[in-house]
Amino acid sequence: MSPTAEPLRRRSFLRGAALGTAVGVGALGVERAAAASSDGGGNPAGRRIPFEGPHQAGITTPPQAAVTFASFNATAPDRAALRELFRTITERIRFLTAGGAPPDVSVASVPADSATLGPTVPSDGLTVTVGVGSSLFDARYGLAGRGPARLKPMPVFPNDHLAGSTELHGDLSIQLCADSRDTVMHALRDLAKHTRSGMQLNWKADGFHAAPRPTGAQRNQLGFKDGIANPDAADEAVADGLIWTRGGAGGEPAWTQGGSYQVVRIIRMLVEFWDRVSLHEQETMIGRRRDTGAPLDGNRETDIPDYAADPQGIAVPMTAHIRLANPRTRATAAQQILRRGYNYDRGLDGNGNLDVGLLFCSYQQDVVRQFEAVQARLADEPLVDYVRPTGGGYFFALPGVRDRSDFLGATMLS
Repeated sequence: MSPTAEPLRRRSFLRGAALGTAVGVGALGVERAAAASSDGGGNPAGRRIPFEGPHQAGITTPPQAAVTFASFNATAPDRAALRELFRTITERIRFLTAGGAPPDVSVASVPADSATLGPTVPSDGLTVTVGVGSSLFDARYGLAGRGPARLKPMPVFPNDHLAGSTELHGDLSIQLCADSRDTVMHALRDLAKHTRSGMQLNWKADGFHAAPRPTGAQRNQLGFKDGIANPDAADEAVADGLIWTRGGAGGEPAWTQGGSYQVVRIIRMLVEFWDRVSLHEQETMIGRRRDTGAPLDGNRETDIPDYAADPQGIAVPMTAHIRLANPRTRATAAQQILRRGYNYDRGLDGNGNLDVGLLFCSYQQDVVRQFEAVQARLADEPLVDYVRPTGGGYFFALPGVRDRSDFLGATMLS
């Protein structure tokens, strides 16, 4: 063999992959793989979360063990290619969440799967939630004027540290959650492979959902239980009033029916400083006991703080995080958000400090009425000395997929 043969062959493969990997993938391969997944895709945990439905999975689904929030820039050359991109994303999610054996190919062909999960792809509790950013609704694809009514770039709030951030906004958002870290990475890699000519990764953030210690909600990197006071998303009336968008109402385009506004915030926690603060001060800043998660006027994590009986903030300070975020008044009842946060650990910064924190994610029917109202109350709270928002964005999680003839974004692109 010529000494130049191997480099040439490698270059030929890469050139062929770049030219040959189209936005669309053959439906036959997806059908074959889905047919092989009837036993749960070999998932050792036996968890398969349904893909089809009026809403996307991964919104009201209880948090899984691992997450990746990924932002993409659309590179599809025209609207037809964008439509094919969303068809491809839908087909890949359908297979990945069902699990099964990838199509057989010859040894001379590019493998159908990375095999990082073995020869059979497990479903492993995987959900993939797709959203769109405000920048998608420009002149490129003829979507100007068709965007969700309240979708816009995430503003810079007081106490944010977004200057110079490369982890902001994007044309598309993909939230991948599963029971195992490698399942999330496999799914992201698969989607990137099959959509190479339609979208390009912009930024991503990886996180984990901590096990209850000892019970109840997960603890964040400050040592406090996180996400205790979520609205009951299993209650259809609550979900319809707080989470799901009503197409045709409030200026929303009809196609948004069943979607939800997604907020992603990368919030670094300055734990070296926090760890030098007294327990009393920590608890009064949060408004809860660190050991039990109970509000300062209660005994159990599930106790509801009685602010009406504490109008001066003697038990739970008026500046406590939980009181500002959710005052529990009739006027603020419609401002509740569904939190779906994950911890993160990115190692060290350039000064040798721990880069850890929270990947805050929330879903809401109206990002202005809900998230921004909460954020306004939290401006300059005592906790801002110990947390530093550094990135994220606003996205709109698309309505769900009804059946095999449907695809994500179909009504948006009709």
